[in-house]
Amino acid sequence: MKCHRVNELIELIHPAWQKDPDLNLIQFLQKLATEAGFTGPLSELTDDVLIYHLKMRDSERTEVIPGLKKDYEEDFKTALLRARGILKD
Repeated sequence: MKCHRVNELIELIHPAWQKDPDLNLIQFLQKLATEAGFTGPLSELTDDVLIYHLKMRDSERTEVIPGLKKDYEEDFKTALLRARGILKD
């Protein structure tokens, strides 16, 4: 499982880091952490924060987070009816 996360992180970080070639890896990770709103020490930065930030970095602030999009409903009433089992897919 961890190997999959490492590969995903490398795939996401590589093109983003190429846009800032003057930064070393730690500087770039710090930049990503700051952009994501992470204020703790860099040693506590999780791969989840980096992965989701890199996925959402160039998207609109109102765009749905990947992974939640499959469960996303525009209409609250429809979402409630699906959750109660009244509406089926």
